Amino acid sequence: MFDVIPTIRFRKGAVEIIDQTRLPLHYTLKRIRTVDALCEAIRNLRIRGAPALGIAGAYGLLLSVEERWGGAKSFFFDDVDEAGSAERIAGFPADARVSDLRRHLDSTLEAIRATRPTAVNLSWALERMASVYRRDWDSPASLLPALGREAFAIFSEDLEMCRALGVHGAALLSDGDSVLTHCNTGGLAASGYGTALGVVFAAVEAGKHVHVYADETRPLLQGARLTAWECVRRRIPVTVLVEGAAGSLLGRGEVSCVIVGADRIARNGDTANKVGTFNMAVLASRFGVPFYIAAPSSTIDARVADGSGIPIEERPADEVTVIGETRIAPEEALVYNPAFDVTPHALITAIITEKGVFRPPFDFSKEGG
Repeated sequence: MFDVIPTIRFRKGAVEIIDQTRLPLHYTLKRIRTVDALCEAIRNLRIRGAPALGIAGAYGLLLSVEERWGGAKSFFFDDVDEAGSAERIAGFPADARVSDLRRHLDSTLEAIRATRPTAVNLSWALERMASVYRRDWDSPASLLPALGREAFAIFSEDLEMCRALGVHGAALLSDGDSVLTHCNTGGLAASGYGTALGVVFAAVEAGKHVHVYADETRPLLQGARLTAWECVRRRIPVTVLVEGAAGSLLGRGEVSCVIVGADRIARNGDTANKVGTFNMAVLASRFGVPFYIAAPSSTIDARVADGSGIPIEERPADEVTVIGETRIAPEEALVYNPAFDVTPHALITAIITEKGVFRPPFDFSKEGG
């Protein structure tokens, strides 16, 4: 079984992440001690991927408690004990009230929620945390352990869901298959195992030989930088290509199936994912290649009827016009840089979650199918 990538942890009062903007050249663990720094890390994609963002949101609320009431030499939470020890919690200021804590968490929740509007896992996890701290509590000392347990449960549940959906998806792959994928959907995008790329991992763990085609994923190259890095790290054969080569690759019959992740799935199966996913789905349909979505049920938003109700984040122009410190487009040029696009459900062969493989017609009236 593959090791879990330590994408995100909560250790001794701080959030620890792999800084994904520095991969593949530099493997850097970044220790985050303030909510502002966490929001910066989310906005600037140091931590990214829908499931990982949900975990980051939950951990952000723990971090806000540490920042406001902790100290340089003390902390309340650590994922080793998965709640917050009674001894450490006892150090919470005796004059603090539950109402003070609740107002502080509400303010933090809104700040974190505003960082990335499309990925529903972020708001889903934040609302799970809110459902805990908005209950009636006698004291902060009784609330805080419950808050810690919920945050660490979100992490552990995601790991279990990703492994389960990987097993369901692996059953769709045969020995010797080649999988085309878009963006990064491995351990870096989740609690450490992955969604679409987790399907490949599970298939390889089951003894199947699978080749991955990873398109670069313009403009920030998550496929070339991150997916290729994860595959190489796990000794899975990987070929990197530009998005413009996907049509010819599919046309040559080199691809057994396309598997991508999702940042939000509407009730009818319309799916928002990294921009360029829609193009992949159209090409797969043209050449008769199965097109699969792999995501935990936490990515399903039963409140949204179809793709038209999914907010699409617009990213900064310089992500397109500047590479490193070099400008590659005239300053006068306008830029269209949506972070995501919507793939209509009619182009999706199946949606893989931890609960199984769902085929059309899709009806996610209840999250998870």
